[in-house]
Amino acid sequence: MQGDDSAGQDQGRGRRRRGGREGATLGRLPMLLVIPAGLALTYLVAPLIALLLRAPWPRLPELLTDPTALTALRLSLVTATAATGLCLLLGVPLAWLLTQPRLPGRSVVRALVTVPLVLPPVVGGVALLLLLGRRGVLGGPLYEATGITLPFSTTAVVLAEAFVALPFLVLSVEGALRAADRRYEEAAATLGADRWTTFWRVTMPLVAPGIAAGAVLSWARALGEFGATITFAGSFPGRTQTMPLAVYLALETDPDAAIALSLVLLTVSVATLALLRDRWVSRL
Repeated sequence: MQGDDSAGQDQGRGRRRRGGREGATLGRLPMLLVIPAGLALTYLVAPLIALLLRAPWPRLPELLTDPTALTALRLSLVTATAATGLCLLLGVPLAWLLTQPRLPGRSVVRALVTVPLVLPPVVGGVALLLLLGRRGVLGGPLYEATGITLPFSTTAVVLAEAFVALPFLVLSVEGALRAADRRYEEAAATLGADRWTTFWRVTMPLVAPGIAAGAVLSWARALGEFGATITFAGSFPGRTQTMPLAVYLALETDPDAAIALSLVLLTVSVATLALLRDRWVSRL
């Protein structure tokens, strides 16, 4: 018992010494760093505070229940969900492929996956138009053979949103796959499970949190997409006019409505961060 008490006292003294050193370190923070850091935080937070201060709170229920706003909100929810489903369908296999050491040109493939993250969304919209438009590389033959045209349709909205959201899912799932304990897969293989069974019964449950986090990020990114959508799908009420497009158009005619719709998107962003708190924010 005395040994335990002594150990506990030593640990307590160690924590106090570390706390004292950390406090001393914090006390020596140079103001040349604190001041620009504070300005950066203010620059990020102040516009959001201004949005909340200028929000037309008394008119908010009226603005959010306007038929145009409800239509844009419903379309945004449907297309963002469909785009996330497309990202899951295509992104999980791609993420798994990126973790395979025998993949030729793996670094090049990963770089190509991340291009939409740094590419201006409007450029992505132009690229989709040149690929899938009526005279596009693939869209031209499709139109001639079937008469189907993809641009300026609800399908175009889904494709544009999936284009910008897919990298979020792929990178999230790839990170989860790399962090997964491979011993479970090796144990399944020794028990006679084939690659397909191991993937569905062992690998997928292990990386399920990463898939869920990537899906949430992709959904939020798809919901807020503007540039690629307006370029490839246009802005037709009830068909391609999503919430970001409605905000942009409302600024010209009814700024209060634009602020109200912006509050909805801000709420979604905050909710997304709350859902991913344990996975991402706690690691910062």
